[in-house]
Amino acid sequence: MTTTAETPTPASPLTWAELAQHRAFLVHYARRRLHDPTLAEDLVHDVFEAVMGGRAQFGGRSAPRSWLVAILRHKIVDLVRERSGHDSLDTCDLDDELALPCPLPRPDEVAEQRELLARTLQRIAALPAGLRDAMQLRVLRDHTSEAVCSLLGITEQNLFVRMHRARAQLSSAAH
Repeated sequence: MTTTAETPTPASPLTWAELAQHRAFLVHYARRRLHDPTLAEDLVHDVFEAVMGGRAQFGGRSAPRSWLVAILRHKIVDLVRERSGHDSLDTCDLDDELALPCPLPRPDEVAEQRELLARTLQRIAALPAGLRDAMQLRVLRDHTSEAVCSLLGITEQNLFVRMHRARAQLSSAAH
């Protein structure tokens, strides 16, 4: 049995269209917690892959949005654990009032950041036109997904794919 973008897979009763209704909320949720728009987009994409790939199954015990947020929360915790090297976040209180002050960068760090930004912008400019346009509009100009889709004449699913491919190419070019 083949599935289309609108028919659910056997593992998930949610369609792409139903998932897309929650995408903006999930991205906003992830951005507030991670303070990194690119990482937030990637985690939401991972949530959608898990749902449509059958690794996460909706049991109907909650609202779909609550279920998707729970999956996203777990992915955020996993990411923080992976990056921090800690085994558990259960004892950590992540309130903003406990955050340590961030020192100003040194001049050499500013120069490094500017060079990295220049190289990244060059790599974005070197992407194929479809990927480059999606990346520039969505990430650099911070347009909403809906606006980007309208400007490029593509579906939201196609935008997700383009963003994923662009990030993958940028990541591989950086190494």
